[in-house]
Amino acid sequence: MAKFLRTSGRAGVRRYVDAAARLLIRVGVSANAVTITGTAIVVAASLTLLSQGHLLSGLIVIGLSVFTDMFDGAIARVNGTTSRFGALLDSVCDRLADGAIFASLAYLLLAQDRFLGAALALTALVVGQVVSYVKARAESLGIECNVGIAERPERLILAGVAVLAEVFGVPFALEAGMGLLAVLSSITVVQRLVHSRAAFAAGEERVDA
Repeated sequence: MAKFLRTSGRAGVRRYVDAAARLLIRVGVSANAVTITGTAIVVAASLTLLSQGHLLSGLIVIGLSVFTDMFDGAIARVNGTTSRFGALLDSVCDRLADGAIFASLAYLLLAQDRFLGAALALTALVVGQVVSYVKARAESLGIECNVGIAERPERLILAGVAVLAEVFGVPFALEAGMGLLAVLSSITVVQRLVHSRAAFAAGEERVDA
């Protein structure tokens, strides 16, 4: 949830988050432990609440876990323990959490014989993972790829809105939400591919020059 700390009020939020991070450091909590704990909470809430139709409870628990996504980076920053393994672990845990959320929603929709919604949820899951893969692969080749209209924070927020609308009885809320996510994620994949292609071409031109 890096974008959360890039908003206009990030300085004030960061001050409180860093203060909480220092407290966690004093009691011996590591950034990796927070990452794993937060992911475990999301996975457990998805499998035991979302998949069983307890949408509001699941949404609340998963929403609260967002705080762990802020604290792990803050702990590493304050403690001076940022590492490449920590970044890798965070990315892996993000993929696991996303997979649990969307797979659980797909299971719920399938159990309710809402086959289109289930298919759209699975499509949103797969394309969302591709969004992250394109970024990771491009960056492994030396290209920064933080572009696109539906990065992870946006995807999670949109999924949360769809679940909340479903709780309030909006007809076809999950189908609409999952469909929109699938479309926006697909657009993001294309945007990142186009961006990367242009960056690679510019790099090749500089080499030739």
